[in-house]
Amino acid sequence: MTYILVDTANMFFRARHVVRSGDNDIKIGMAYHIMFSAINKAWRDFGGTHVVFCLEGRSWRKDHYIPYKANRAVARAAATEQEQEEDRMFWEAFDDFKDFIDQKTNCTVLQHQQCEADDFIARWIQNHPDDEHVIISSDSDFYQLLSEKVTQYNGISNQHIKIDGIVNDKGKPVIDKKTKEQKQIGDPEYLLFEKCVRGDTSDNIFSAYPGVRKKGTKNKIGIQEAFADKESKGFNWNNFMLQRWTDHEGVEHRVLEDYQRNRELIDLTAQPQPIKDALDEVITTQVNKTPTGQVGIKFMKFCGKYDLQKISEHPTDHATYLNAGYA
Repeated sequence: MTYILVDTANMFFRARHVVRSGDNDIKIGMAYHIMFSAINKAWRDFGGTHVVFCLEGRSWRKDHYIPYKANRAVARAAATEQEQEEDRMFWEAFDDFKDFIDQKTNCTVLQHQQCEADDFIARWIQNHPDDEHVIISSDSDFYQLLSEKVTQYNGISNQHIKIDGIVNDKGKPVIDKKTKEQKQIGDPEYLLFEKCVRGDTSDNIFSAYPGVRKKGTKNKIGIQEAFADKESKGFNWNNFMLQRWTDHEGVEHRVLEDYQRNRELIDLTAQPQPIKDALDEVITTQVNKTPTGQVGIKFMKFCGKYDLQKISEHPTDHATYLNAGYA
């Protein structure tokens, strides 16, 4: 089986920025176009057998770490009236899309009030270890999940992000302008470790070790040396993790505690057990939902509602993946 795992809100709301001009209806239409086209392309290129739409809830991480994504609320509060109206229209269209995929297709739709789409994508992969998976998202947070069986497709840049390098939609290597060689993501395990140490500014997760170098010096252990000693927990690991630093409010921190906090927030396999149980319950319920019929007709009606002319020119292509149930 090859599962197409859609980071739904990421794709829909990233797509809105592709169109710089035009009214909101045009932007919404383009967002739908990019979304459907990306899924159809991934379905064809990777031989998809079932599509899983993963949706957002209010994250459990906000209860564990108050600053989590608090920066986004600040940005929303600073939005102009025009931007707020655009947001309102996009969310209205997005809710309509959610109802369509949940009620009028045979795709699996996953959502829980405490969980993020990232949680569902990671848990689905964990629960289907012998299958192939394609994550449709522009979010680099998923690099930690990449393996021989897990690929990421960026539907915005039209690039395939693989464990052995990045290729374009023609399968040709994407060349790094600096090195003149194929772009690489690096070791997913190291990328995850480095992010847990450095934090994640986009999610407002603070660094566990501000100012730390990637490569150490004569007097300071760096991230690379600590990672190399991660399994044996020898001198370099302990020296690194037992370092202390003081924040601007005079509060002392030890790297180890902040690293462990960040790992729980960032590592997509490290959710608390009650959250994993909630994810599993939703997945089990949704894959056993009653199939629906006439998916192609329902899809054409949805296209008509939003004047998706280009998409509706190839209804069979889209109806194929929308009709394919979980097996």
